[in-house]
Amino acid sequence: MDGNKKKILAVFTNTTAGLYIFRNELLSSLSENYDIRVLSTNTGRIEDLEKIGCRITEIKMDKRGANPFKDMQLMRVYKKFIRETKPSYVINYTIKPDIYGGIVCRKCGIPYSNNITGLGTAFDRGGLLQKIVEFLYKKGCKKAVTVFFENSGNAEVFLSKKLITPEQAVVLNGAGVNLTRFAFTEYPEDDSVTHFLFMGRIMKEKGIEELFEAAERLHKNNFAFSLDVLGSYVEDYKPLIDKYTEQGWLHYYGFQKDVKPFIEKCNCFVLPSWHEGMANTNLESAAMGRPVITSNIPGCREAVINGESGLLCERQNADDLYEKLVEFIQLPYEQKRIMGVKGRKHVENCFDKVKVVKNTIDALHLN
Repeated sequence: MDGNKKKILAVFTNTTAGLYIFRNELLSSLSENYDIRVLSTNTGRIEDLEKIGCRITEIKMDKRGANPFKDMQLMRVYKKFIRETKPSYVINYTIKPDIYGGIVCRKCGIPYSNNITGLGTAFDRGGLLQKIVEFLYKKGCKKAVTVFFENSGNAEVFLSKKLITPEQAVVLNGAGVNLTRFAFTEYPEDDSVTHFLFMGRIMKEKGIEELFEAAERLHKNNFAFSLDVLGSYVEDYKPLIDKYTEQGWLHYYGFQKDVKPFIEKCNCFVLPSWHEGMANTNLESAAMGRPVITSNIPGCREAVINGESGLLCERQNADDLYEKLVEFIQLPYEQKRIMGVKGRKHVENCFDKVKVVKNTIDALHLN
């Protein structure tokens, strides 16, 4: 690498905050040899990205919309950016950059990699929407050097539908966890009231309705528990949250930049999500020594050694989730504590951020 002038590596993504939170160690490592240019909507953490060597160009993107005219405009933005910055490589994150950024990179002859961070709603609902999304993914991934997945289940879906070739697929253990930042903490001494914790966007697909239904049953059946909820509203669950707050068992804290104090206080983290790429909240909670109850689906189950470091529940099944919550409450204190210790060990063995960053850089084939 020329010591005087670094090659340009571009990153197309949909949120600057998410990019920093999950990829800052990777970008910091890449910035030693590359001039990193990020094209994204501004959702915060711009200064943090700049400190690790990234230059940010802000754009507007309808992350969840399906307006073809807006998507065509997004492609024009990508093409203009590539023409002006002349990157030697592009890394795409999330669905629209994967698809439209991938298509533009292919047409421009720029080497690129895509990151599939979850399959999302379209693969759940099936029908015409799923066929359209599959067609677009195939176009966006066609010439990708590498297509990264955060769990083997998602990779198998893409391979079975021939959206990619086996040579393109690389499965990482999610984005990894910074084991120093999410250090092990001793299990709370007092578990006379079981403190459950949920962190995530407040929306149906995170299993929030199943969690509320199961927790309401715990309340009606006089179990001693509380539920802390962290996250921003995507869908309007405020009336329910207000109702349960008045009942005394739910505490809503909104979005929190630093979640560690909430993890440290809880006895158990709960995420009954419908689909995930790799749920970092599960991994971060386990890293800090907390048992995890989560869905038995790709992207969630990997975080748990079932029965040893946590419990797996059936997806979209409030009854089964209720049974798992009761089972956890009734466990002896020492067994809960040991669950947390085993969870930390599991994360150390499989999800160390240092190892994930190295594996990612190796699989990019940059040179």
